This record gives sequence, C-alpha cells and structure tokens, in this order.
Amino acid sequence: MEKKTIFITGTSSGLGKLTAIHFAKLGWNVAATMRTPEKETELTTHDNIKIFKLDVTNVEEVQKAVNDAIEAFGKIDVVVNNAGMGSYGALELAEEGTIDWQFAVNVRGPINVIRKFLPHFRAEGGGMFINISSFMGVTTAVPLGSLYNMSKFALEGLTEGLYYELKPLNIELRLIEQGGSKGNNFVHSVIWNKDENVKAYDDLMKKVGNLMENSPEDQLDDPQTIVDAIAAQATGESNQFRTVVGEAGNSLLALRNSVPIEQYLETIASNYK
Repeated sequence: MEKKTIFITGTSSGLGKLTAIHFAKLGWNVAATMRTPEKETELTTHDNIKIFKLDVTNVEEVQKAVNDAIEAFGKIDVVVNNAGMGSYGALELAEEGTIDWQFAVNVRGPINVIRKFLPHFRAEGGGMFINISSFMGVTTAVPLGSLYNMSKFALEGLTEGLYYELKPLNIELRLIEQGGSKGNNFVHSVIWNKDENVKAYDDLMKKVGNLMENSPEDQLDDPQTIVDAIAAQATGESNQFRTVVGEAGNSLLALRNSVPIEQYLETIASNYK
C-alpha cells in the first residue's frame, strides 16, 4: 500500500506539532511547516517528517513550500490548514495593522495554501483540505472577540463555498471546530486591542482576560481528541463535513440552535455583566 503524505501548517507548537507527530506514528509522510524551522528540535527526530519554512501570509513562501514538499514526497494527499492567531479587545481600539493581520493569518493564509495546492490536487485526481476552525466559527461565546470570530466565520464560509466547486474534481473539504485545549499557547499569543486613554472597555476586558487565563483544566479538551478528529477525516474513518470537538463547543452550538438568536446573544452577554 502506497504511503500517504500530509502537509500541515503551523507545526512549531500545540495542535500542529501534535498532529505532525501523530501522523508520523501512523506511518504517514509528514510535511511540517513553520515560520522558524531552524528552532525546531523535536520533529527533526522523526525520519518520516520533513520540515519546510512557511509563513502562510507570504505567497512566495507558500509556493516554495508547496513545491518543495511535492518534490520531497512526490504526492500530497491531505493538507491541514492549522496555522492561526487571535486578537481580542474592543474593535474600536484595534490598530489598523492588527485588523489586517487577523484576516491575513486566519483567512488569507488558508486561501494562499489552498490556491497553491489546487493544481497538484487536480493533476492527481483528488485530495483533501482539512481547515482548522473553532467553535467560534459557528457561534459566538466570548465578548471582545469580534475580529477572531470574523476570521473563523470567514473560514467557514470559504470552506462551504469551495465545496461546490471542488467536489466535481474529487477534492474534499472538512472543517474541525475545536475549543480550548490543554497545553494550548493560544492565550499567550493573543494580541490585545487596548488604549490606556479609553477606559470604557476595561471592566469587560478584565473579565474576558480572567476567563482566558483561569479556565479550569477540567473544562479544557484533551488536545488528542482534536488530533483524533483530524485523523478520522484524513483516513476516511469519518466523512463529516463539520466536526465540533469538545463539550463546550457542542453545548454552545446546541444552545444557539435551540433558541432565537436574540435570546442566545442575551444569554451569552448576561455571563459578563
């Protein structure tokens, strides 16, 4: 049986690194990408993992990483768009660069990777894109996350929209909607929108900051459950288009689907009064 190959963005830490190691242990070839490959020491110990430099916002780097991965492995079967970042805080206080950065990483990044892989998938007669979203891409749950929510809602719309044009080409699309997980450094990489001269949002920002910093471990998902969901899609064990992982995300989605949107929004807002 021919060994399959997976291409994963954002593998320097967290979910991306765990996913790369998991697929290597499954016997897949892994093209692991990151912005600073010279710093990586763990993934380099696996014979079937090759590391490629990639900033998903840089179209030239995307093209080179895609070309180099195809040259190294011959064929890529699955692409996981995992790289992502978050900004939180009042939209009013966001710097122009932060707004553009949030869109560039979480939306334009996957677009860049998808566009550069499509000629390869067309030539090979098929392939799969697994886009790592968030339950914040199908619902809202935390104030001051308008930019992050925007980016994940956009990723959801992009993926659904592509379904129709790529299905006739035997190119599959999947969405993984994860929540907070143990060992995730997301909170520490968040960019906060703030202005010391504007105090109107301070109370809400303090509540949201405390929530992020002090989430009980038992309310966070085991990251392996997210990796397993990715693997289930890649291996064909599951063919769900959208997979919500974790109790928090599924509970929020159930609530949102069970009441009018006005009631849902007021319910969430009441948690932060």
